[in-house]
Amino acid sequence: MLPVIALVGRPNVGKSTLFNFLTRTRDALVADMPGLTRDRNYGYGKVGSLPYVVVDTGGLVVDARGVEQQMVKQALRAVQEADRVLFLVDSRSGVTPDDHYIAQTLRKLNKKVFIVANKAEGVDSATAGADFYALGLGEPRAISAAHGDGVKGLMDDALEGIELAEGAAAAGGQDDIRVAVIGRPNVGKSTLINRLLGEERLISFDQPGTTRDAVFVPFERDGHNYMLIDTAGVRRRARVEEAIEKFSVIKALQAVDSANVVIGVIDAHDAVTEQDASLFGMVAERGRALLIAVNKWDGIPSDKRDEIRAGLDLRLPFLDFAPVHFISALHGTGVGELMRGVKHAYDASMRELATPELTRVLETAIEQHQPPLVRGRRIKLRYAHQGGRNPPIIVVHGNQIQHIPDAYKRYLANVFRKNFRLEGTPVRMEFRTDENPFKGKRNPLTPRQRRSRQRLMKRVKKRS
Repeated sequence: MLPVIALVGRPNVGKSTLFNFLTRTRDALVADMPGLTRDRNYGYGKVGSLPYVVVDTGGLVVDARGVEQQMVKQALRAVQEADRVLFLVDSRSGVTPDDHYIAQTLRKLNKKVFIVANKAEGVDSATAGADFYALGLGEPRAISAAHGDGVKGLMDDALEGIELAEGAAAAGGQDDIRVAVIGRPNVGKSTLINRLLGEERLISFDQPGTTRDAVFVPFERDGHNYMLIDTAGVRRRARVEEAIEKFSVIKALQAVDSANVVIGVIDAHDAVTEQDASLFGMVAERGRALLIAVNKWDGIPSDKRDEIRAGLDLRLPFLDFAPVHFISALHGTGVGELMRGVKHAYDASMRELATPELTRVLETAIEQHQPPLVRGRRIKLRYAHQGGRNPPIIVVHGNQIQHIPDAYKRYLANVFRKNFRLEGTPVRMEFRTDENPFKGKRNPLTPRQRRSRQRLMKRVKKRS
């Protein structure tokens, strides 16, 4: 196992900025706004003498209320599982009562703590950390997370004395199945991930917009490694007013791009909205495998369930490839079947399709339903092969491909999906024509051919 480094401190001292610098990513949302980070966010550190896992946490506050109480619990859990704790303070603000409260809390947990005086760019390091000796946690280390000043030395000191277990350096989660959970606000995305993990890993609160960042959570089930990605709720553009929410939506869309499979969550108590159709349609356009999870199904009366199913068919006919699962994230009903569907959709999106089998299915499809005539000539489709995965791309070669109707393209895609059992993933069709390589080219004449041509032209002129 890799060592775990937790970043803690009061709000707006630069924890997420340091997280991004240590991981060499932009995974953590950063803004000049206290309380932006709420959930624990994990990443693989790349600055320092050893590989490690770094955990970004929400700010610790003295009188936590509402969602802040959940935020504090998440931060303390990160400290409990950490091998080293980096306690960030603001060198420009000096020591505050909140800093004393956090220092007292960390002393009770008996962890090795390093005081990090952040925002010390342009300030003498001894001056920047002088006030923080009063916290009684050792010598402060002055850094600038935004510019990277002093961070390398800090991490070398923090990792000193840690020995890696054999094989731990190879950890990194590169082969994990990445599963993004998306949907409108307050439909139960975080509750679903908590149910899968069996713990309160993410803050779940009865308030829209609780999740602001895309949170990556490693997860193992049935011998398979997953990376669950919790995202912020996506509302209609007209309702997005705060700049923070705009960035949260961007992070959610980026999570879709990085995912192998997407779970689209819908609240069973609400009708399928235009926003749901637009959001899930975007997933299909980007070629991601998709499952639709209708959450809070246990609270729906039996007489209304058929009405909800009919509404799904009516509003989402273009997502006929996406299986629909009726679940209760709070009680766990149907969640196990949902994860089996995720694995099946991932396998379908990454499947290798043999050229002879693809061509055989193409020939059978043409026999059952011929392509249309174009100016009295039949469109000829000769053979098919695979052009890519995630999503599966099937390339069909033939002539007059520019005249193939969209309806016939959808027909072929459905035939391939049915024959190869590609449920859960869109199938992209590409059509290519085999052009004559010598079209438009002329061979140069030899001297003998030119003389023969000249004699022929003279005879033609005499006759005329």
